[in-house]
Amino acid sequence: MHKIKLRHIQQARGLSQLLQKVSMSSQPNVYVTRPDVDDSGLELLRKSCNVSTWSQPLPVPRDELLRQVKGKDALYCALTDKIDAAVLDAAGTQLKCVATISVGFEHIDVEECKKRGIRVGYTPDVLTDATAELTLALLLATNRRLFEASKQVYNGGWKSWAPMWMCGQGLKNSRVGLYGFGRIGQEIAARIVPFKPAQITYTTRTARPAEAAKVNARRVDFDEMLCLSDFIVVCCSLTPDTKEVFNASAFEKMKPNCIFINTARGGNVDQNALYDALHSKRILAAGLDVTTPEPLPLDDPLLKLDNIVILPHIGSADIETRKEMSRITARNILAALNGCQMEAEVM
Repeated sequence: MHKIKLRHIQQARGLSQLLQKVSMSSQPNVYVTRPDVDDSGLELLRKSCNVSTWSQPLPVPRDELLRQVKGKDALYCALTDKIDAAVLDAAGTQLKCVATISVGFEHIDVEECKKRGIRVGYTPDVLTDATAELTLALLLATNRRLFEASKQVYNGGWKSWAPMWMCGQGLKNSRVGLYGFGRIGQEIAARIVPFKPAQITYTTRTARPAEAAKVNARRVDFDEMLCLSDFIVVCCSLTPDTKEVFNASAFEKMKPNCIFINTARGGNVDQNALYDALHSKRILAAGLDVTTPEPLPLDDPLLKLDNIVILPHIGSADIETRKEMSRITARNILAALNGCQMEAEVM
């Protein structure tokens, strides 16, 4: 009797284990291209998906991505990953979703995804405040020469106080031009207002009178912004129309005291033209959080200039912002896998 009961218990346990294996095998498979994203998003995925992750804190190599994406139902990627037809082919026809932990999605061939019925998710809005804060910090660091001055403390250049030494250009009574006036541009403008600029102008395809009125901004055309501005801040998306829009011709039209700030995309700027403008003192200074390529090679001529501040693309590097970006990416994937509306989908 006891042997029969024991056999029944063992059979029940075996059936339970088998069902568990079947359940696991039926779960969607998700590949994550970065191991260093916040774990709160990955935990959301692990509750109902089989999650595999690239193990190194660097972008996944191309050949490894092509190998690991095979058979996956969803791909959790970053700006550092080129998601094109070759990747989609390698994944297979079961791939339902590509979700990027970024507001930009130019690294994804969206049209190719649409052709195949693959949905694309991204993370707008959540990083607006963090990027606007970083933009203002970079602007202040550049116009007040903070990095340049700090070096003097460490290299012995600081001898004594001097009336005109390390003087920068203030925002008060200045003219600030914004190239782009979307969510981030509007938040940048709102943060500049307390510094009492004489005027804020913006250039964009779409007039935004209600939003502009909040910060007393005036819409102007591109050439007028270039000619008028003491500060120019790039806060637009990268499109064929905005690719290298800041070229030699644009820099030639800027004022000699103009300070150029870019926290949008490196591709918006012809960096050779920017170098020439800075090196020849055609413009006063520049501050970049984005470059082409990223990271910049250590022998890049921009790194040899004193009148530029370059940061390593940390616009959204606020702890809570990055955590929420991870969670939104995960929720986008789960929504796509379940046929539901994504939190943020590229349409």
